[in-house]
Amino acid sequence: MQFKNPELLYALFLLVIPILIHLFQLRRFQKVEFTNVKFLKSVKLQTRKSSQLKKWITLFTRMLLLACVIIAFAQPFIPNTEDFNEAQETVIYLDNSFSMQAKGSNGTLLNEAIQDIINTLPEDETISLFTNDKTFRNTTVKALKNDLIQLSHSPTQLNYDAAYLKGKQLFLNEGAATRNLVLVSDFQQKGNLLNFEADSTVQLKLVQPKSTLVSNISIDSIYVSNATAETLDLKLKLSNEAEPIDNVTISLFNDEVLLTKSAVDIDKEAEATFTVANNKVINGKLTIDDAGLQYDNTFYFNINSKPKIKVLTINEATDDSFLNRIYTDDEFDFKSFKLNSLNFNLIPEQNLIVLNELETISNALKTALIAFKNDGGKLLVIPADKIDLNSYNQLFSASNSNGYSDQNANEKRITSINYNHPLLANAFYSKVTNFQYPKVAKSYRFSSNSNSVLSYEDGSPFLVGNTNTYAFSAALNSDNSNFKNSQLIIPVLYNLGLQSLKLSKLYYTVGQPNSIAIQTSIGQDDILTLDSDENSVIPLQKTYSKSVLLETEDFPNTAGILKVKNKDNVLQNLSFNYNRTESNLSYYDLNTLADANVESSLATTINNIKSNTTINALWKWFVIFALVFLIIEMLLLKFLK
Repeated sequence: MQFKNPELLYALFLLVIPILIHLFQLRRFQKVEFTNVKFLKSVKLQTRKSSQLKKWITLFTRMLLLACVIIAFAQPFIPNTEDFNEAQETVIYLDNSFSMQAKGSNGTLLNEAIQDIINTLPEDETISLFTNDKTFRNTTVKALKNDLIQLSHSPTQLNYDAAYLKGKQLFLNEGAATRNLVLVSDFQQKGNLLNFEADSTVQLKLVQPKSTLVSNISIDSIYVSNATAETLDLKLKLSNEAEPIDNVTISLFNDEVLLTKSAVDIDKEAEATFTVANNKVINGKLTIDDAGLQYDNTFYFNINSKPKIKVLTINEATDDSFLNRIYTDDEFDFKSFKLNSLNFNLIPEQNLIVLNELETISNALKTALIAFKNDGGKLLVIPADKIDLNSYNQLFSASNSNGYSDQNANEKRITSINYNHPLLANAFYSKVTNFQYPKVAKSYRFSSNSNSVLSYEDGSPFLVGNTNTYAFSAALNSDNSNFKNSQLIIPVLYNLGLQSLKLSKLYYTVGQPNSIAIQTSIGQDDILTLDSDENSVIPLQKTYSKSVLLETEDFPNTAGILKVKNKDNVLQNLSFNYNRTESNLSYYDLNTLADANVESSLATTINNIKSNTTINALWKWFVIFALVFLIIEMLLLKFLK
């Protein structure tokens, strides 16, 4: 037994006071006998013995009463654990990702955890707490209360290893305190094995609240499956995390106007198709009726008016009809000129320029092309059979591209496709391995094999490209190559044309890097903003003569349709959606982890931490004993003669 106020035990010396009083009352008196009371002698002796016994019992009772009162004020206790004297430091990670919208036994999983923190921890207790997007270091529950109540779901989530490392960094590292790191999450399966590095200085406690959610349907994506001059077919993909469900209702809105409804039966996946007018501006919103997670029941998209991509071909080749067939009038503004009839004033207005088998590049053309490239334009070089290497390499050098070396007269086959190159991203549904290999008779070697898109069977590049400049290693005329008849030419050149003007897509994903070209000319000091009804964001941007390139990643951080504005002028709309990775309902089994304390309730974990510093207080028992002895004393004085 130990005492909270041991200095009060010195008051036990006061117990000598009743002893002194008792001894004073028991002092001997001289006997005086009277003849008229001699018959009462035996009665007196018996009464004197009874009186002395009563006084000794009363003395003993009063001393116990006083001792119990003194000990009660000293507050005796028995500790629950051996390390109760150690300081406790607690850091809590609270997962506020969208998967924590799942219903628990008392509201959403996130709200349950917040209520456990508010109701279980003392208001003045110092803790550190962090979420996926906020950090509160060395604060109290009282100071955190309003922030916790207003805590919203985050579109991004720290991976569990990062949360573990960040939590360890938030400890103050002062003294020999016991460090408790509490990770609160539903611990969704992310594809990798869950494992935490062992650390003997940290008590790791995992809280995995249990969800009652057994099904969830989400809208995963939307794309254009077919397009005509009049209509667009929009194909919608849905996924299901439960048993098959019939008649899932899908609604399509333009702004707040309902355009149409549809219903689908879904097993694991399902698709639905909506047909809308082409070349009509649509601020689209798709919704489904689902009682599961709510964030993935709405999907935004935009169809804006599309400017035609300007493509200019500068020829010395006899035939450029293959380019005209790829860059058609419905999407491209295609122009073709012989070098000797070219109007140089057209160059700055283009998005893509193709040098088609020029034998030499004049200084005037080189200067114009470098200025065009620096202003955001794309350049494609198709060499002639015989070229002036020096003039070509001067252009490549200014473009930070691979130059040509000597010419190889051996026939080669084009056998390798770099599917990871940005030019071919999403161009193929699967890797092509059995296509008919095109070939070339004569080709130039590049000074480096880097940035290759297509390669020969010996590994040397056939087509290389970086951000703004692409180059073939051989002429594409029919005498030298059959590449124009290959199935590869369309995705390569078509993608190159599309990427030369980064038109806004149907939608973008919140939290991922996006590059969006806005076709406009603005003043030197002007900036573009992304505006919603609630706020306005200024994204990173690069200004060119005829466009502005917006870079988004961390902002915007909410889903919806935003207006691209130059001051008060609305240029176009952009749609942003949350990533759907939080929609799955598969969770890790934490019981397989070693060196981790696993609970399903944060309140239980907090109480376990508090129990390490709690004690069994005994002062109430001593107060009760004091009252008992007081009652005994009163009874003795009243009834004992």
